[in-house]
Amino acid sequence: MDHTMEHDTMEHELYDVVVVGAGFAGLTAARELSRQGLAVHIVEARDRIGGRTWLDHRLGRDLEIGGTWVHWTQPYVWAELKRYGLDTTPSPEPERAFWWAEGSRHEGGPDELLGLIGQSNEEFVRDSRKYFPEPFRPLARDGFKAIDHVSVQDRIREQFPAGGQRDVLESFWALNFNGPLENAALTQALRWVALTNGDWAVNFEACATYKIVGGTAALAAAILADSKASIDYGFTVDTMADDSVMADNSVNIKSTDGRTVRARTAIVTVPLHAMETVSFEPPLPGAKTEGCALGQVAKGAKVWFKIRGEHAPFVALGGADWPLNFFQVEYALDGDTIAVGFGPDASKIDVEDPAAVQAQLTRLVPGVEVVDVASHNWVADPLSGETWPMHRTGFLSAYLSALQAAHGRILFAGSDIANGWGGFIDGAIESGMEAACAAASLLAKEPSRA
Repeated sequence: MDHTMEHDTMEHELYDVVVVGAGFAGLTAARELSRQGLAVHIVEARDRIGGRTWLDHRLGRDLEIGGTWVHWTQPYVWAELKRYGLDTTPSPEPERAFWWAEGSRHEGGPDELLGLIGQSNEEFVRDSRKYFPEPFRPLARDGFKAIDHVSVQDRIREQFPAGGQRDVLESFWALNFNGPLENAALTQALRWVALTNGDWAVNFEACATYKIVGGTAALAAAILADSKASIDYGFTVDTMADDSVMADNSVNIKSTDGRTVRARTAIVTVPLHAMETVSFEPPLPGAKTEGCALGQVAKGAKVWFKIRGEHAPFVALGGADWPLNFFQVEYALDGDTIAVGFGPDASKIDVEDPAAVQAQLTRLVPGVEVVDVASHNWVADPLSGETWPMHRTGFLSAYLSALQAAHGRILFAGSDIANGWGGFIDGAIESGMEAACAAASLLAKEPSRA
């Protein structure tokens, strides 16, 4: 099927649903609705699908520039992999580990580093199921509100004395949040771990171990191919007007270059930090605008880099405030080694500079030479403004429900506002399915345009 649409035709059509954004939330919603016989059209600002997942050919092979890992504890993405016959492959088992604690570098086996993390992390997340007994319904009970003002950093420093264990634990959670910890919500950390039944080690495995064979692009393409929706690329939304006073109860969507598309309802899937670039008519209510402005704490960096020569797989965890605080080897290629690194603040390092990446890596790993790098600054990208979404203090109790709520005939979806695995592909798919159900219910008593 040709999923492109000529602009002049698009402007005269009234669709049942227009989906804004072709990330996993948008693709899922479009598939679910189009397969119900509704006329669905996707508008995507980029020239590709996938959103904050992006499989691109860099450093001599295909690399995941954005979101990457999946796991069987993530029911929505796992079901999609089974639906389309896609498999997973693990990252290599590390043979060496390096870490920074009490102001100095340490080296040992991977089990030793995991043991150091686990000694304190098990205590840190012990109450995850207490506060989130139904982790896919985080707002179902109010107990979490008692701690929603508490940051990860404050709780760690309250629970554990200064020293090596605390250093390692803070860096571990700075990695998970891909951002600084002073405003990182304790409730977000506990929500994550509750999803793996309170087992932090399984949660860590879910975060950075199993990749999709063929990459995230294979799954995104399969969902789109299974959809009857049309798609238009290079359509950056400028305004969205809910014209419910009109006889046809339409939503009018205008692009920054003057194109328009109309539908009986719309689903917006853009990240919170990109939402402010869209003008809504009538304006969004206060709780929505405040929630978008507050946004997420994930403002970090992800960088792939090539190391000269073949190196045994390693994992390395630096200081929580380092520009890059985590590294792990992923591939061997033509006699060289390709690894990935993460850091909590994209503004602190130019990840396009091999020397800058080298300087951080050699603080932990001796005898390595970085010869090339590949990255994308998601924080500076106006279509994302963030990496994977991680809530800040107060967000869950004050803003999540408001951001999930419909605004007239305009619905919202995305990993930023998912009930379950927020920050993951799984959460995006879950949220897209929920938005599709809401759209179908809204349109059920009205004649379709299909």
